[in-house]
Amino acid sequence: MSSGVLSSDWAPSYAAVPRSTVLPDLMWPFDMETGRSVAVCKADDPVRWQEFADSDVPVVTQWDDGKHAGTEPGHVPTSSASMPSVVFRMLRDLGLRPGHRVLEIGTATGWNAVLMAHRTGPGCVTTVEVDRAVATAAMATVERLGIPVHVVHGDGAQGYPGGAPYDRIIATCGLRSIPPVWLEQCRPGGVIVAPWGTDFSHGDAVARLVVAPDGKSAAGNFTGPVEFMKLRSQRLSPVVHKEFVPGSVAEGDESSTTVTEAEFVGDHFGPERFALSLRVPRCRQVVAARDGGARPVWFYGLGDRSWACCLFRDGQAARVWQSGPRRLWDEAEAAFRWWEGQGRPTTSRFGLTVTARGERVWLDDPAGSWAL
Repeated sequence: MSSGVLSSDWAPSYAAVPRSTVLPDLMWPFDMETGRSVAVCKADDPVRWQEFADSDVPVVTQWDDGKHAGTEPGHVPTSSASMPSVVFRMLRDLGLRPGHRVLEIGTATGWNAVLMAHRTGPGCVTTVEVDRAVATAAMATVERLGIPVHVVHGDGAQGYPGGAPYDRIIATCGLRSIPPVWLEQCRPGGVIVAPWGTDFSHGDAVARLVVAPDGKSAAGNFTGPVEFMKLRSQRLSPVVHKEFVPGSVAEGDESSTTVTEAEFVGDHFGPERFALSLRVPRCRQVVAARDGGARPVWFYGLGDRSWACCLFRDGQAARVWQSGPRRLWDEAEAAFRWWEGQGRPTTSRFGLTVTARGERVWLDDPAGSWAL
């Protein structure tokens, strides 16, 4: 596990309930060497299974909403056990104390829930899972471990009013918006921790929100970038490229840009990507793999058929094509220049305010916000 993530106060819970106690015999951990998920069966290779269970890698436990069969990876991962470093970073953000009442959205293997229950004491943790098979398996795990956790099969977007008010609410799935009902179910001064992002990409950032004294809003900074499977009712629909670009990019208006690939694309979890996601609304970005010294970056409008492509090529100025009522590359480049002009802020300088009327993102000052 990454150094400094497992704090001394969470070490006893980690020792009492290691991740291996909740993982299924057949699992698909992410192999850092090959860059893909691989099937590992405990019965066939118990040593390798244990090594992955103890590693700081995400482990897929379900594909294709349970429709997948066999040992080979499926098409879309739909339930998993997160990297331990991510789990404990979010638990650190939660600020959990003994006796706190907790609502978790997204039970998955149940590991996060039993860790919290070990910390809070009996009868304090309720966890909601939308997938019946996953919820049933988690119920069996909780019973086997003898750790009192209330597992509910239901839609986490509705929370769980039966246990409200909660001191803490944590989501282990990515969100495109925070359900206002969570504010109603979390006490004033309580904390909501959730991965949050926009339609721009699959990337998220962990929002740590404190509920206001009147219970009508919650606000706080993002604590760092992550990427989670999305709340099922808020999943991103796949973009069909040919619906936007039926022919060649040459049909669009051509220009160029002085922005370089290294500047614009950055790292997968780079702050520039998060900033762009906030400043270019209702747009999907797809960063393609490098091929032959070139990398295309695509933009697709989600309210119309506007599109743009920026082709970065080694040793040459990037070429741009765009079409439709929105000039999506112009918006993206302006957003990038804005980010540069603000001093290249990291994710943690941004924050989120949530009310029943909607959400607002801000940089440094909650009063200087813009609507999403």
